[in-house]
Amino acid sequence: MTDGMIHLPGGAFLMGSDRFYPEEAPVRRVQVDGFRIDETPVTNRDFARFVDATGHVTLAEIAPDPKDYPGMDPAMAQAGSLLFQRTGGPVSLDDYSQWWQFSFGTDWRHPHGPDSRIEGLEDHPVVHVAYEDAEAYAKWAGKALPTEAEWEYAARGGLDGADYAWGDALAPDGKMMANYWQGAFPYGNTLEDGYERTSPVRTYPANGRGLYDMIGNVWEWTTDWFAQPRIERKAKGSCCVPANPRGGTKRESLDPASPTAPVPRKVLKGGSHLCAPNYCQRYRPAARHPQAVDSATSHIGFRCIIRDKKGIRS
Repeated sequence: MTDGMIHLPGGAFLMGSDRFYPEEAPVRRVQVDGFRIDETPVTNRDFARFVDATGHVTLAEIAPDPKDYPGMDPAMAQAGSLLFQRTGGPVSLDDYSQWWQFSFGTDWRHPHGPDSRIEGLEDHPVVHVAYEDAEAYAKWAGKALPTEAEWEYAARGGLDGADYAWGDALAPDGKMMANYWQGAFPYGNTLEDGYERTSPVRTYPANGRGLYDMIGNVWEWTTDWFAQPRIERKAKGSCCVPANPRGGTKRESLDPASPTAPVPRKVLKGGSHLCAPNYCQRYRPAARHPQAVDSATSHIGFRCIIRDKKGIRS
């Protein structure tokens, strides 16, 4: 169960950032208990074992019910997932529909479209997994999904307050430290890191804790509901530092832009291969993004943890 995991003893660290996006602020000192965490995101090989053992069917493999989505075009009631498509040239970065499309027949087995396969991608992170799929895998594996604080503590690799998991330079001496988009998003990827989509886990250097792909490659699910960070009340026995902070409430996580079909959202961490210097500079430990729990995409995966006995509940 603990093969391929690293034990982190827990401790206090500076969570968040005041230098990038408003949803990351304020910087606050928090503490987490010890836990083990997967060295890498869950791979296609790992996920295939889970599906073979359980018969699990992912959300992307199930046609949505139009009754759950008022106003939905009945023609869209087909199984599929959100797939990134590079644009032919510059477009408005305010309109993500320019590069995202709902692709019928796209799922974890067919990550780049209905005619694609995972053969040859066994060591790449699994994608097109919704939150419930990640939870199901974690339960089967005898593990859990991390909280946002646990994930960020692990991602920082002991570099408290640094912008990136390896320091304050994105590409120190020109070295690619993670799989992210180089060039002008969403059309001009110069592929300096060698990959247009996902990359095999362990392709880039581990952070200071021996963990791979905490930054870039794929976003990762956490168990916290998305809300604006808050200053937690000080807890007893935590050396005056709030211990094991959690996110907002399920109600707080609802997207106000979708009042007719409100779907709760979880916190994603780590950025992905689609984060670029000119768009979504979220290839950082402090970065965070809200994601609807009923959504799967070509750039979201996950990893799991096992909390020490004194650790918090999921």
